[in-house]
Amino acid sequence: MPDGYGEKMGQKKSAIARKALKKFVEENLGGKQGGTPFQKIGHLLGSAESGIKNLGQHHREYLSRKIRKGT
Repeated sequence: MPDGYGEKMGQKKSAIARKALKKFVEENLGGKQGGTPFQKIGHLLGSAESGIKNLGQHHREYLSRKIRKGT
């Protein structure tokens, strides 16, 4: 940050840096963008097929079986 920049804006350099970091995170790392968790992953729902028709209803049973097998 150039010398005197904080003075020109009437703020401390640390305050300017915090604002810049916050804006960067929001714009590039999904801070406020993307909306709800559902909106963030909605495009993934239904995009994979396990081949097991009742997996949602019996997921614990399938998971337990998988753990016991060790695979």
